[in-house]
Amino acid sequence: MVSSLFNYVSLGSALLGLLAPLGSLVEKPDQPLRQSATVAIDTANRPEENRFTKTILSNDLNEPMELAVAPDGRVFFVERHGKFYMYDPVQKKTRLLHDFPVKAVEKYLNGLLGMTIDPNFKQNHYLYFFYTIQDNNQTKQRIARFKINDDSTLDLASEKPIIEFPIDLEVSAHTGGSMTWDTHGNLFISTGDNTVPFESSGFSPTDWRQDRLTFDAARSAGNPNDLRGKILRIHVESDGSYTIPEGNLFPKGTTGTRPEIYVMGCRNPYRISVDPATSIVYWGEIGPDSGVDGPQGPRGYDEFNQAKKPGNYGWPFFVGDSKPYHQYDFATKAVGNLFDPQTPVNNSPNNTGAKQLPPTTKAMVWYPYNKSDEFPELGVGGRCAMGGPVYHYNAALQSKTKMPAYYDRALFMYDWMRNWVFAVRLDDQQNYQYMERFMPTRGDFRRPVDMEIGPEGSFYMLEYGSVYGIDNEDARLVRIDFNPGNRAPIAQITAKDTIGLTPLKVTFTNTSYDYDKDQLRYQWRFEGNTVASTEATPTYTFKKNGIYKAVLTVTDPAGQKATDTLTIKVGNTTPTVAIATTDNSTFFFPNQTPLNYSVAVSDREDKAIDKKNLKIALTYIPKVAGNEQQMGHQQISASYNLGKSLIAGSDCKACHQVAAKSVGPSFTDIAKRYQGDKTATAKLANKIITGGGGVWGEHAMSAHPQLSRDETTEMVKYIFSLGVQPTNNQLPQQGSLTLKDHLGNDQSSRYILTASYLDKGSAGGAQPKLALMKSDALVLRPTKLMVTEADSLYKISKQGRRLNSINDQSYFILKAIDLKGIDQLTYHYASKDQSATIEVRTDSPTGPVISTVSTTATGDNRKYADVTAPIQNSGGKHDLYFVFVKPDGKNLLALEWIAFQRKGDPIPEEKPQPGR
Repeated sequence: MVSSLFNYVSLGSALLGLLAPLGSLVEKPDQPLRQSATVAIDTANRPEENRFTKTILSNDLNEPMELAVAPDGRVFFVERHGKFYMYDPVQKKTRLLHDFPVKAVEKYLNGLLGMTIDPNFKQNHYLYFFYTIQDNNQTKQRIARFKINDDSTLDLASEKPIIEFPIDLEVSAHTGGSMTWDTHGNLFISTGDNTVPFESSGFSPTDWRQDRLTFDAARSAGNPNDLRGKILRIHVESDGSYTIPEGNLFPKGTTGTRPEIYVMGCRNPYRISVDPATSIVYWGEIGPDSGVDGPQGPRGYDEFNQAKKPGNYGWPFFVGDSKPYHQYDFATKAVGNLFDPQTPVNNSPNNTGAKQLPPTTKAMVWYPYNKSDEFPELGVGGRCAMGGPVYHYNAALQSKTKMPAYYDRALFMYDWMRNWVFAVRLDDQQNYQYMERFMPTRGDFRRPVDMEIGPEGSFYMLEYGSVYGIDNEDARLVRIDFNPGNRAPIAQITAKDTIGLTPLKVTFTNTSYDYDKDQLRYQWRFEGNTVASTEATPTYTFKKNGIYKAVLTVTDPAGQKATDTLTIKVGNTTPTVAIATTDNSTFFFPNQTPLNYSVAVSDREDKAIDKKNLKIALTYIPKVAGNEQQMGHQQISASYNLGKSLIAGSDCKACHQVAAKSVGPSFTDIAKRYQGDKTATAKLANKIITGGGGVWGEHAMSAHPQLSRDETTEMVKYIFSLGVQPTNNQLPQQGSLTLKDHLGNDQSSRYILTASYLDKGSAGGAQPKLALMKSDALVLRPTKLMVTEADSLYKISKQGRRLNSINDQSYFILKAIDLKGIDQLTYHYASKDQSATIEVRTDSPTGPVISTVSTTATGDNRKYADVTAPIQNSGGKHDLYFVFVKPDGKNLLALEWIAFQRKGDPIPEEKPQPGR
């Protein structure tokens, strides 16, 4: 979810669009040029990514917004809540210079939004701030100038308000707030459309009904007589007044227009930049939320825009490459004609300016939630486009950290949601050629919110941090340097035995390396600061109990150093804990007899096991609402971990936390709301893809058509699992458990028997105590197993609840299955006109066959039948390979579930599912 401040993309973007982890960000720097290729880029000599170093200058910020770097290297930056900071590169410290009493920070998401320094800062020491004020009961955005003193204190008495414009305070979306300069000393200011994006289904908010003023972007962005939804260009005079430069969009004195406007038709131009060589304006435009085209018009697109001259960029009547919306009556839902990009007309009753608008200019780059046909390298997921600077290489600049000549004249643009930065290549006419990812593996960008070039040619970036609207620990100011020369080595050590009794002999494995392939020197310290070895892979014996830090320092011929540290614990060994059962250790049965178990515990140092430190508990995890599928059978966390990893790899945490509220509800609140709703998993999995709103307030869930139904289902299942509270109970070390919680429940629950032991610590009571813990778990699952939860598939595809596209020699694997007490398997399958054989083999697709069954045609691919076959118990746990056999057979069948049965057990009942 992009914040209300940026875009108000809501629960959908958080539950949500995936980033690179779903394989979406494919770098294609050498693709054919889309326009005239008159500027040659030597892609063969692209700098190695390990030559770029990212350094954190200031950490643990609270909603950082915009930065400016002074000629002397001082970095000024602001936070939305009003704080103005300076990073001092000499002292390497950050100082709070002033706390602005900005208006409406908490509820309405305005505040201190932007800042810049004067082009003649060396001489006049002027700073400019964009912030929200309350003036005579009217809320306004103000751009004001201040002077900073020689001691880096802000002269508050020097404030000169330059330009102000009123806003509708009840709208907390689309603020803009960025400022920058051209080479002529003109100040550019970005402003958002200040319009509620809800109740327009993710399309154009042009609601012209009475009393719907704030739902109409035609009153602001589409209004030539309004400063909102624009990029303004003014010239600030020495007394703090401003004049209008020649060449803005509307000549001064034109009826129904404002002369300050350079660009109109913007939704939320959140970050802007001006190329100092050409004065061309660049910005990121945060677009609307719809993930699909609809009756009102095109789906949402974010944009990277370029203004070589003043222009109209179309919002709210056009989006992307000037795709038109339909005229739409929000009262009757009647769809009218398309707006004309050549002669757009604004007939809104809320338009206070000229109705006839300039022709539209299409975006330079535009991309939706799902994969873009024109710009596939941008991937899929949530969107929040930000416009960065153009870099110009200066060969004469004496700097050891400046960006290389390779990036000369490249435009750097970035996305707050997708956490990437791209370098855009332009031809000699400043037309788009292509783009390539910047630092794709080493950037570790944490929602970049501003990016500037310092006087030494390094990049400075503000990273907002992982979650919107809170004080993120990873909100920070960073600097990115380039190293054209010798690189420091990388120190890496491991050891097999890091815990044990005295004397503990440890052989260290050294995997250190040097990018420049230099010969390295080694220094090892095991006890204190004394160098104990200079070998590459030494062996050392620790003779006293204690906790030691084994430190390796590697040095290259130029003196560059790196260190790595490994902790060694001497004086104790880890206990052993093992749960055993005489019953089946994989399944529980429909009419389960008691589970007999025992826990074996041993510890080399403890003369007697301290029963108080042995914890044994049984937890029952019931059916997750709406989840008819089984979870991975190797452990309870198989499906849990899949959904968790999908969410971790997405932008969900931009708006959601596990337990605390952010912009969107917490995952645990979602789980509690839908507890007991058997249709919830299917509904929410679909809603993530299609979008929607109204459950958690006005925030709309944006569509995510780039996600598959399987992916969103796993994400919802993980979220729902957070609402399950484990049972706290203490069981004896051995005994018999009656499993009855599953009776009457659907077959997707689990029993988890856990045992853990914390030992007494170091041998002989030595200090430090060095207490160590070991645990074991026994997970029992139902005997009915949904085959889509198989551990591995070979030449098989998933289709909803079933496996499909099964051919001769296709197979799937179920790992670590105990067949004790299992006499037969029942398969639930469908096949239009094919017969086949299913072989169950152990430990490989060519292993011993322990079961065989024949399937026949059922007459339709949706008509299911059950077939049962005996199975042989090979003893112990084995990986089971289910191999499909029919020479040259294609599309043999679809398989939904398998039941592992004892003789006399009924075939599990298949309950009707919604939509089937």
